[in-house]
Order: sequence, then structure tokens, then C-alpha cells
Amino acid sequence: MKKKITLSFLIYGITLFFITLSGFALMPIFERYHISNITGFGWLADFYITHLVHYGFAIILIAWSIYAMVNALVLKMKLDGRTLISAFLLAGLIITGSLMVIKNFSGTPFPFGLIIALDLFHIIFCMGFLSFIGYRLIKREKALISDSGF
Repeated sequence: MKKKITLSFLIYGITLFFITLSGFALMPIFERYHISNITGFGWLADFYITHLVHYGFAIILIAWSIYAMVNALVLKMKLDGRTLISAFLLAGLIITGSLMVIKNFSGTPFPFGLIIALDLFHIIFCMGFLSFIGYRLIKREKALISDSGF
């Protein structure tokens, strides 16, 4: 049976692609390894562009997550363990990312140790989330591509 690709799935996939790409670009690996020298990839070396792209797609990801959560609650869907793990990892990403945005405001006194911990936990949640999604895609699990599944 052919899987149905919905608008929600496309938004989710494009958002994950660009938020991951811009997130890695914020850790200047594209400039360091000269990937940004390839025609069309120069924007990956510009911190301000990648920062805005990352924040923009983070807003879309948060909005999509709220939509999926409300949709699951309204439809009273039963969530399996794998969906709950995905939701936990995504919530960790959103919480650590939100705290990192607050940290960037001037006059916000975050201790140095907390800043390092936020960075590390954000990367850990990111790698865990991407690994788990990759595993679910390889296994071709239906819950990943449903309209309300995480």
C-alpha cells in the first residue's frame, strides 16, 4: 500500500531539513570544511542568515508541534511508546532552544555553566531526535507520517 504524503508531512519534513541544516551551519562547520565555497551554499557561512533561518523554522516547528498535540488530543488518539519518545525528544529540543533564545537577550544573567549545559543538552536532544526519526524512517513506521503523529 502506498503511503499518503500530506501537507502536514511536507511541512514537517521541510522544516526538519532546514532547521537541521541551519543548526549545523551555526556551528561553523560549513565554512571550516569549505562546503560554503560550493556555488549556492555560500549563505551557510553567514551567521546572521543561518540564525534567522534557524529561528524562523523553529517557529514553524513549534507551531506544527502544537497543531499535532491539539489534533491528537481532539481526536483522542492512543499514543504508542515510540510516539511518546519522539514527543519527549522534541519537547526537550523546544525547551532547550527556548531557553537559549532567552539567554541571547541582553541583561539575562545566565551562569556560564548553565549556558554550556543548554548547548550540550540541545545538541543531545537534536542528535537523539534525528537518530530516532532516522530509525523510524528506516523501519517505515506509519506513525511518523500520519497527520497527528510526532
